[in-house]
Amino acid sequence: MRFIDAEDGSPIISGLTRVLEEDRCTLRWIWPGGIEAVYIGKTPAEQAAESPVDIGTVKLYTKAEYKANNGYHSRLEGIGRFVFTVYAALERSGGPQLILQPNHENSIEISAGRAKIHYSITNKSGLFRKFKTIQIQVSTEVPIGKDVLCYVKKQGSYPANKEDGMLYPFVAPFAAGKTVLPAIEVGKQDFIRLFFTDGRTSGQMYELISV
Repeated sequence: MRFIDAEDGSPIISGLTRVLEEDRCTLRWIWPGGIEAVYIGKTPAEQAAESPVDIGTVKLYTKAEYKANNGYHSRLEGIGRFVFTVYAALERSGGPQLILQPNHENSIEISAGRAKIHYSITNKSGLFRKFKTIQIQVSTEVPIGKDVLCYVKKQGSYPANKEDGMLYPFVAPFAAGKTVLPAIEVGKQDFIRLFFTDGRTSGQMYELISV
């Protein structure tokens, strides 16, 4: 079994669609003429942009199975975004040849759900102190990188977004479970809130919840 690049006249997959129902995904596509089987790969979205799926992990799926099941069904396990790719397969004497399509119409991205990140911020201050002590606690369902979250400090009120104050990155990743960060001192009129560093990307994978 090996990958080959599509050429003029190669059978290619088109019309790939998805239907999501709770934790199950159904894929359907238009079969090219003369193809009786495909191979289906699933890979994390971050890896899919770099290279094709590992050929050792693809699954054979026949046209007869497709017709009997009205598509291809897969249970979505885990958290994050995945790319499913359907490869038309040519049977040759040396084994199946899986066709790589430059138009990527045989690939589709699916979100398998968002991991929850809970955080709390406590304040301690004395009557005659100029500063107050801030304690941040983060609880996450999965490990997350240090660049996923940041905290923003604003004077006079809580920041509304990551641009609404002074942004500070975290210096270490978060393990799954509860993490209590070292206490920090801020002015009595300073307020802190956590945000995603890149809300567009991280918001698809995680849900940030203040408790």
